[in-house]
Amino acid sequence: MEITMSDIKKLQQERTQLFHDVYDNKIPKRVPINVTLPQNVIAEYAGIDIKEANWNPELVEKAAEELCGMIPSDTRVYAMQLLLPAKYQALGANNMEVSSTGTMQHPNHIGMYPEDYDALIEDPYACIVERVLPRNYRSLDFKDNPARAMGAIYQAAQGSNAIIAKCMAMGRRLNDKFGFRTADPRVGCYAPLDILSDNLRSLSGMCMDIRRIPDKVKAAVEAIYPLNYKVGLPKVITDYTTVFFPLHMATFINEKAFESLWWEPWFRQVNDYASLGVNSHAFCEHNWMRYLDYLMELPVNTRLQFEQGDPKIIKEKLGKRFILTGLFPLSTLRTCTKQECINKTREYLDIMMPGGKFIFSFDKSPLSLGDVNIENLIAVCETVRDYGVYSNP
Repeated sequence: MEITMSDIKKLQQERTQLFHDVYDNKIPKRVPINVTLPQNVIAEYAGIDIKEANWNPELVEKAAEELCGMIPSDTRVYAMQLLLPAKYQALGANNMEVSSTGTMQHPNHIGMYPEDYDALIEDPYACIVERVLPRNYRSLDFKDNPARAMGAIYQAAQGSNAIIAKCMAMGRRLNDKFGFRTADPRVGCYAPLDILSDNLRSLSGMCMDIRRIPDKVKAAVEAIYPLNYKVGLPKVITDYTTVFFPLHMATFINEKAFESLWWEPWFRQVNDYASLGVNSHAFCEHNWMRYLDYLMELPVNTRLQFEQGDPKIIKEKLGKRFILTGLFPLSTLRTCTKQECINKTREYLDIMMPGGKFIFSFDKSPLSLGDVNIENLIAVCETVRDYGVYSNP
């Protein structure tokens, strides 16, 4: 039976509606499936060098099309590469590098020194431009060579934009062929302390600062808040617009520092966005079990994605107030048989499905093809599709 464009559009609308029902506090017909594979994994599947695919993403389209037809996800299986060598090489990046396998890595690079705190607190924008950027990116020395800096920015933008355009065109073709759900507006942002840790002081540097100069850290968080808030402010606000936060630093510090330095400014930021009708999607990386009571204070329907934790406790404590996702171990695909994967998926759905407010996804994205057994991945997604049906939506 031939599938028409009308059939594809209908499927796309049905898949999109599954997610919107969850966001609108309705129980959907079945559990939405949000499973994607990064471009580097698809390149490995196709036998294409990851480094080559980073510069020429169209090389993976045939393999991406094959996987999109095999894996029953409601979200497009192909996930474009966001960290592009074309950008970071043009800027002379020290804070992002290409590994020997071609994947992008974020080293523990220090862009701001302890003696820079006073300058950051006084004028964060000037401190970042004049001191931090030249250390993070060798080509961005605006003070001594502004022409070179502007040229590097232009080259980085031109190179990365050309690659992004290819990825987006490929994504549209896959959506049109397979009827994946329509993506909603989304912006990425940091929690205030995380941006200081990730891009300025580094993880190790911030851990030292929290112990030695917590007052300086607190003042720096307050100083950088307005800039960080503007970065995450969406240009388009709809009922389904989200700001995505990968939460990095929280689980590496004690609760006293977490509450005063990490939680308070991020909680304010999430509520500031909520006052504008913007939803937040927080990826709670690592293990957040000790902080579940804090999460309870977030605005209703905040989307909480978990990497680790007890699904039963998380569902019981947070499931009526928030939209939950994540937690299902990616490692299951490697360590379990096909039938074990099916059984574990059913057990997980039995915990997470009741009452709705749940989207299926894994605890993390795969870094390489070795993290994924494709046959088991298909079995897991098919189980969610067929078993994750609500009897009375």
